Amino acid sequence: DTNLGVTVKKDEDFGQWYSQVCRCGEMMAYYDISGCYILRPNAMKIWNIMRTYFDAVLEKAEVDENYFPLFVSASVLEKEKDHVEGFAPEVAWVTKAGKSDLNVPIAIRPTSETVIYPYFSKWIKSHRDLPLKLNQWNNVVRWEFSKPTPFIRSREFLWQEGHTAHATEEEADKEVLEVLDHYRHLYEEYLAVPVVKGMKSENEKFAGARYTTSVEAFIPETGRGIQGATSHCLGTKFAKMFDIKFTNKEGKNELVWQNSWAYSTRTIGVMIMTHGDDKGLVNPPKVAPIQVIVIPVPFKDADTKEISKACCAVKDALREAGIRAKEDLSDNYSPKWKYSHWEMKGVPLRIEIGPRDLAKNQVRTVRRDNGVKADVPRVGLVEHVMELLGKIQQNMFDVAKQKRDDACVVVKTWDEFVEALGQKKLILAPWCDEEEVEMDVKRRTKDEVGAAKTLCSPFDQPEIPEGTLCFASGKLAKKWTYWGKSY
Repeated sequence: DTNLGVTVKKDEDFGQWYSQVCRCGEMMAYYDISGCYILRPNAMKIWNIMRTYFDAVLEKAEVDENYFPLFVSASVLEKEKDHVEGFAPEVAWVTKAGKSDLNVPIAIRPTSETVIYPYFSKWIKSHRDLPLKLNQWNNVVRWEFSKPTPFIRSREFLWQEGHTAHATEEEADKEVLEVLDHYRHLYEEYLAVPVVKGMKSENEKFAGARYTTSVEAFIPETGRGIQGATSHCLGTKFAKMFDIKFTNKEGKNELVWQNSWAYSTRTIGVMIMTHGDDKGLVNPPKVAPIQVIVIPVPFKDADTKEISKACCAVKDALREAGIRAKEDLSDNYSPKWKYSHWEMKGVPLRIEIGPRDLAKNQVRTVRRDNGVKADVPRVGLVEHVMELLGKIQQNMFDVAKQKRDDACVVVKTWDEFVEALGQKKLILAPWCDEEEVEMDVKRRTKDEVGAAKTLCSPFDQPEIPEGTLCFASGKLAKKWTYWGKSY
């Protein structure tokens, strides 16, 4: 099915379009267990480019890498009541070994707080042991029952999860926001996806957390928000449950303050949804597995050997400069077929070399993001390509941000809210910040494709005039909050 190309338009059937783009772009393949997917080399290359960036962030922040087991005992998992209740429906259990029943079922981690924190209590004794900052790159399993979607909602996914312990509340709060800004940077500077940084509501925060911050993206074609990454302050709740204490400088025992934070392979799905078009993937240059594809365009009776030689020379020069370039010299497909093939795979820049280009010592560049073509001299080509890739990266972000901003509306009444929801808008509304009001909004807006809920309350809060009322309850509003349906 990867040879047929994308046959569905993005604005006509988004779900089918997305599935085709993921498959035809060779990002994933379907597996014989529902909700599980094979991540193909193109997806893993993007994931590893992001990991290289984030590993450097972790190194600078003095976060150490470790790895904890996949399995967690029931007694440990159930120690933190709110936490286990939040995950209970999604926990997968191992109940047999061969044909024999296990004496005690073992859970597969849905997240690792309860796996790791019993060992924090062993390793942290004194203020000299703090801060303790650990990260692991691993897989987790959440047995989702809602509609599975590649990269976005799957039963097993890859992520990084950071777990830290601090001596003071101030240190913990500071780290939460620092990590969140790294996630913003990853989305906006690498994936060219605009996001909003904000605070989750009490209903939407991580199970067991003191508070949850997130970066939120928005997909205008579906009118759905999507949680991009989260950074949680856990407070001292888990420290109480797992007895994680330290002796301070005065010799008194105190509970540690803890954080956890994570981003996952969902990032790749958000990128595909944001930038993909009716031809296929559109990869931002910074994460593109192949940044430049060089294609020979031999006319009849042209010197194909010299054209191929020029293609290889251009590719070699680009690779020497650190650009991820590849040439396609296959002679069993026409140049037009190759154009479509590499466009479908999302390569940001195509370089064509034909007989006229050879004679003029030039190449033709074609951008994937906007289709703009240009004839460029071979002299200084590497510098030109590097500059062009930077322009493509910036343009992709600017276009996505404009599209997101155009989909955002401010509402102040319930009628305006319902109208905007029907128009698939990202809604910013004044809210009284009461849990029951949010639950009531969910009840009143629920239909066959889900219900509206809070996405986040942005840290960058517009002014809220005195006397402003909540759009849903009519009570005094306390903050501006983004609302919408979500993935």
